Amino acid sequence: MAINLRELALKEERLVSGHRLCAGCGASIIVRMVLNAIDEPVVVANATGCLEVATTIFPFTSWNVPWIHSAFENSAATISGVEAAYRALKKKGEINREIRFLSFSGDGGTYDIGLQALSGAIERGHRAVYICYNNEAYMNTGIQRSGATPRGAFTTTSPAGKVIPGKPQKRKNLTEMMVANGAKYVAQASPSHWRDLMEKVKKAVNTDGPAFLNIYSTCPRGWRTPDNSAISISRLAVETGAWFLYEVEDGKYKINYKPAKGFKPIEEYIKAQGRFTHLLKPENAHILEALKKDIEEEWNRLLRLEEVTNR
Repeated sequence: MAINLRELALKEERLVSGHRLCAGCGASIIVRMVLNAIDEPVVVANATGCLEVATTIFPFTSWNVPWIHSAFENSAATISGVEAAYRALKKKGEINREIRFLSFSGDGGTYDIGLQALSGAIERGHRAVYICYNNEAYMNTGIQRSGATPRGAFTTTSPAGKVIPGKPQKRKNLTEMMVANGAKYVAQASPSHWRDLMEKVKKAVNTDGPAFLNIYSTCPRGWRTPDNSAISISRLAVETGAWFLYEVEDGKYKINYKPAKGFKPIEEYIKAQGRFTHLLKPENAHILEALKKDIEEEWNRLLRLEEVTNR
């Protein structure tokens, strides 16, 4: 599964330049890494969202692979149908090559509006990789909160003000839902740790069954961060425990990043993003403490699961 940098440099790009994604958007970085990690031909289904809108402004496209636009809610259903047709044609002898199938959706099209299609695809056992580029809100439609939005974050539907200090609820744990749903391979990744991300993609596409990748994706517009901070913010998320890197293969947990000296203070992550700065005010200290507790509880849970499932 090792990634060879020399071979990567010689590969033809599968997501080419000229798209209209915002400067500093994490989605294009993620897609390039994902597609470059795969050696086989690929077919992509892409839910409506930032990635779809900005890479396929008619009559242009940045996709250098077969690509299908799906509605917001059914990218997983679309790629399921394509994968099923491929298996049928392969059985008839009409196709004799290996092809990999990917679905890209944002967190809105994965955590919320597309959850039923994703759950059904996992349950049916389609051999496809379902990828959430997770920018933690509905960015394409106006920065509204989603099930992936962290506790305390400012969005246009959970504004930080006198009534509420940002989103009051903790985010949905979709990664664990996919484990419970029966996905053969499940992982969280970040573009800041590119080798880890690409090796997880290789594992996912070579899994004989459904796989799910939840990938941290920065959004300068929605997060109120500098355009050149995509990788530094992504790395800070991992180093503070705001985003854990781990994988689950056939029920066995493996944590991919364990800081030798402990996680950095979450305040470093908070200070770097305008969507969180209100949490540093004295009147919102309880929200910051709740966020710290969320991180601690999730980390301890993962440590226990890693120990238990690898005995």
